[in-house]
Amino acid sequence: MPKIAVITGAGAGVGRATAEEFALQGYDVALLSRDAARLEHAAEVLRGRGVRALPIPTDVADAAAVEAAATKVEEELGPIDVWVNVAMATVFAPVSKLTPEEFERGTRVTYLGQVHGTMSALKRMRERNRGTIVNVGSALGYRSVPLQSIYCGAKFAIRGFTDSLRSEIIHDKLNVHLTMVDLPAVNLPQFDWAMNKMGKKAKPVAPIYQPEVPARAIFFAATHKRRQVWVGYPTVQAILANRIAPGLIDKYLARRATRDNSATRHSARTRLPIYSSPCPETTGPTAGSTGGRAVEAGDVHRPASHRVLGRGRHRLVAVLHQITKRLDI
Repeated sequence: MPKIAVITGAGAGVGRATAEEFALQGYDVALLSRDAARLEHAAEVLRGRGVRALPIPTDVADAAAVEAAATKVEEELGPIDVWVNVAMATVFAPVSKLTPEEFERGTRVTYLGQVHGTMSALKRMRERNRGTIVNVGSALGYRSVPLQSIYCGAKFAIRGFTDSLRSEIIHDKLNVHLTMVDLPAVNLPQFDWAMNKMGKKAKPVAPIYQPEVPARAIFFAATHKRRQVWVGYPTVQAILANRIAPGLIDKYLARRATRDNSATRHSARTRLPIYSSPCPETTGPTAGSTGGRAVEAGDVHRPASHRVLGRGRHRLVAVLHQITKRLDI
């Protein structure tokens, strides 16, 4: 009997790519996001792969809506085997230009959205004593950068929440696997959709990965007993470097990150408020199966697999990464 996966933020980007990856592996998939039309389109693609797909328009910032979605999934598809929390919202701006309402909305979607999803999933998995929950984090949950304080703060919170809950699951001797996948810069439509107060176009900092790379890592984490997965050498580099010299990185980012993260002028696209209705579908030359891209394909790093670690002079860091993961350091 097919297993059931629930993916939040499934309308575009990493969420959409993750839904497609689970479908390719034979899972029936429930897709949660705010935009009903985009979800239905994604569901049709998955059905074409021979699996059941259930689109459920859901604002993950609303705990009751997430709980209702979980109930609908189990009524229509069956018991949830895997729940993946991907949904996010942010504003590109210095803190001085942000409002409390923008912080609240970004935190409710990016952080509390994962809390709500985890709680609804765990409630059902606890009763059956089985299941897997994947929380999607970021290298920016270890090393914050300027102009993304909403997103960075939420990703730090997700890591703290996940670590706390993991210990509780161990204490309760539950056969529920909780894992976290930390991502590098990814080519996402959110860089065009998110509200931007910088006066220049936001873009991910190179090297940039296509959404299919973290999607494969998320599936790997969901199907292997790993506490945590770091995707891409840049993630390893950022996390370990911040452990060694955080003050030096503070100064480096003060000089470089603002310029790197806003290197080109705004396009004509209107930036929507963070609390607005669902973002319009991305169209044109950057549109893709995962709902649009932030940069042209030629600017994107294409690794052979999701476990992308450096060679040669980077081999020592790769070995240290593997050791720290094995020892849960």
